[in-house]
Amino acid sequence: MSEASASAVDLHEYEVVYIGQSGLDDEGVKTLNERFAQTVVNYGGHVTSTEPWGRRNLAYPIKKHFSGHYVLQRFQIPAVGTNEVERFLRLNEDVIRYLVVRTDDN
Repeated sequence: MSEASASAVDLHEYEVVYIGQSGLDDEGVKTLNERFAQTVVNYGGHVTSTEPWGRRNLAYPIKKHFSGHYVLQRFQIPAVGTNEVERFLRLNEDVIRYLVVRTDDN
């Protein structure tokens, strides 16, 4: 097996939905998306798609926010990189909620 196909086998598919703070403008949301993508790349993965869902009202207040910017990103990364991706989301002050889900069959 070549190195290229070996590295492709090690990648798992994930998707994340995160909510950015309501105070972010369009440029702030774009910057947040780019920083997330850079974190994925730093740990050997790549972002396959980004879908900004826009600003929506929350079902209940979270950290005194009543609305937020929803973003769906699909990405591939080795399993060991997911801990660092979640760490980035957990520690980022602009992210008020997130959920990372593995979407491949394994």
